[in-house]
Amino acid sequence: MTKHRQNKRRQGRSPHISMNVWMEVVGVVLLAAAVVTVLSLLSFSRSTVTGTWLHLLRLAFGWGAYVLPVGLGAVGLWLFLYGFGHPIGMPGKGAVGVLLLFLGGLGTLHYFSVAPQQLASAGGGGGHLGWWVSQFLIDALGDAGAFLVLLSVLVIGFVALLGISVMDMVRGAGKLWKRLHLWYQERSRGPDEVAPLPTDDSPAARLMSGLGESKRPVTTPSVKRPGPQGDLLVPRVVGEAPQAPPVVAVQPTEWRLPPFEDILERTTDQELSQAEIRSRVRIIEETLANFGVPAKVVEVNQGPAVTQFGVEPGFVERKDSFGKTRTVKVKVNRISALANDLALSLAASPIRIEAPVPGRSLVGIEVPNVSTSLVSLRSVVDSEAFQKADSGLRIALGQDVAGQPVVADLAQMPHLLIAGATGSGKSVCINAITACLLLNNTPDDLRLIMVDPKMVELSNFNGIPHLLVPVVIEVERVVATLKWVTNEMDRRYRVFSKSSARNLETYNQMMEAQGAARLPSIVVIVDELADLMMVAPEEVERSICRIAQLARATGIHLVIATQRPSVDVVTGLIKANFPARISFAVTSQVDSRVILDTTGAEKLLGRGDMLYMASDSSKMLRLQGCYISDAELEKLVGYWRHFPASTSLPPGAPLVQQPLWQEVIAREKEAAGQDDLLARSIEVVREDGRASISLLQRRLRIGYSRAARLIDTMEEMGIIGPEVGAGRGRVVFPDSEQKAKSSDPRGGGE
Repeated sequence: MTKHRQNKRRQGRSPHISMNVWMEVVGVVLLAAAVVTVLSLLSFSRSTVTGTWLHLLRLAFGWGAYVLPVGLGAVGLWLFLYGFGHPIGMPGKGAVGVLLLFLGGLGTLHYFSVAPQQLASAGGGGGHLGWWVSQFLIDALGDAGAFLVLLSVLVIGFVALLGISVMDMVRGAGKLWKRLHLWYQERSRGPDEVAPLPTDDSPAARLMSGLGESKRPVTTPSVKRPGPQGDLLVPRVVGEAPQAPPVVAVQPTEWRLPPFEDILERTTDQELSQAEIRSRVRIIEETLANFGVPAKVVEVNQGPAVTQFGVEPGFVERKDSFGKTRTVKVKVNRISALANDLALSLAASPIRIEAPVPGRSLVGIEVPNVSTSLVSLRSVVDSEAFQKADSGLRIALGQDVAGQPVVADLAQMPHLLIAGATGSGKSVCINAITACLLLNNTPDDLRLIMVDPKMVELSNFNGIPHLLVPVVIEVERVVATLKWVTNEMDRRYRVFSKSSARNLETYNQMMEAQGAARLPSIVVIVDELADLMMVAPEEVERSICRIAQLARATGIHLVIATQRPSVDVVTGLIKANFPARISFAVTSQVDSRVILDTTGAEKLLGRGDMLYMASDSSKMLRLQGCYISDAELEKLVGYWRHFPASTSLPPGAPLVQQPLWQEVIAREKEAAGQDDLLARSIEVVREDGRASISLLQRRLRIGYSRAARLIDTMEEMGIIGPEVGAGRGRVVFPDSEQKAKSSDPRGGGE
């Protein structure tokens, strides 16, 4: 009987309704109330119900009734999505900020009213709620205290809602006031007082006209600039003879950094569905279990190109030497050996296994995504990590396997070596690095030297004021370029020694205190190292190694890229001086070992997928590199190329740089054919009375090639005669009768 009654009671109970269903119902009700309220406010004819509802809202909140539907709709939408299983992250600080702003605004509206009770009864001001808040504060603290409390509540609400400090609010208000003041002054000027904008139709000119910041005439740096920088930039029109550049004696330019919001474009990220992630987790665990490797996926990090599954190895039972059964953890190399089997089960290749993940007790299995998301440069530049980096040489590298932005400082590297096969994303990476430098530095802070033997990758940067010289495309001039950089490094060390400064930063601080000119940082970008090593391997390697070893303190940095990372291109000396390296997809494990000293780069996906080895860590970090489009580069280059426009140049005329190392090239041509042993060679042949290659080899202990060059040089100088053959030595002319050629071929020698 008892069981029958219990079953009857259970059958009579109402079905249980979950909390998610109640949240959905409440969310729908709030959304409907918000929509009805908005329609009632916009409508002229109202029913009895809607009129009474609006009257109650105005009595309670006054003019705040027009803002209340927005809050009702937001809360209703959040409750509905939360109950539906798709919650939206709502920060607690933001909700508190909105509530404080609402209460503070209602109280402030009623604080300044003459008849607060009548205004609240009429549905104006802050309503009865605002009247109660303001009246309570006035009775408790007085008029001045109530005003200070209301003002503090509003400020705290803004801080909590926007996530900024009070000082940032004050600075923002000051900048807004200055812009309004400048705008008012420009509007009040006459038409004759405003300088005309560039008349060309380039993207940079349209961008500058849209910003509204080039209304006043802007000057360019003069040709003769004071201080230790020397002659850095000479403006002239394209096509003008470089031997006689026009001298424009004007004041230095007030450079303005380009706004990256107007230049760089946003992109949308693509994410894997939860069902696909769960399916891959199940396949990984089942595949490992089938091969006797118990493991469990405890973490999933989704990146733009690959998804990393963090696998925690399980335990297996083994017998020791005494026959006892012991529980031991699975070896990491057993999971690494199953890379091909996992790739077969997941139908994805190639799969890279990171064993273990640095700083974690997990094994990372990196599986390529079905569709690769594009990592725009804007997404990294606009990130908090990039904005907080306190360095003018900060560069955006990309996003890691967890989708987090990765930012590096070129000043701390201090040099960067990039390698990768053709089409892997190497040139795009160089363009992104150069774009970051141009976005954060003016020509007074940074100068660039670009070497592009391929002639097409970096030539579009010609004309920007950051370049010391036009992009070097002749391979024959590269040695002179590197020698100039070496001489500039030595000159800066001499200047630092006289000023008792240890590095560039200390020297610039001393110069700013004295009101003198600063020294800019210099970044040398070489797009293809293999071509240079084929033409002059010894000179190029010697110059690069010397700059890499000593140039950090002088503010000179190298960014070198190559698509052939072989041992004859990336030599051991070069690798030793470039601890920071980036490797894109390569063709073999040998190339990966050359650039990274380990394998792994041959399994990359290409199109921006790379391994980054920081200078302070030997662990590799897998990233999806930043992408910058040709249109974005054109906007950025056009901004600097057409800003500023000198009053002595035609409107829109670009700036062309004057080569700095013409004197170096002239000295090399003058010294061509001269050897430091030439004077000693002349003494040897005069003492012996004859000249031959074998004689110089024996007496000076040099090789055949050098001895032959010395013989040819002395013949051109008229010191010795021509070769007579048959093993006979050459004629040595006396000092009083040096001739270009000997009239008697049998007159000398043995």
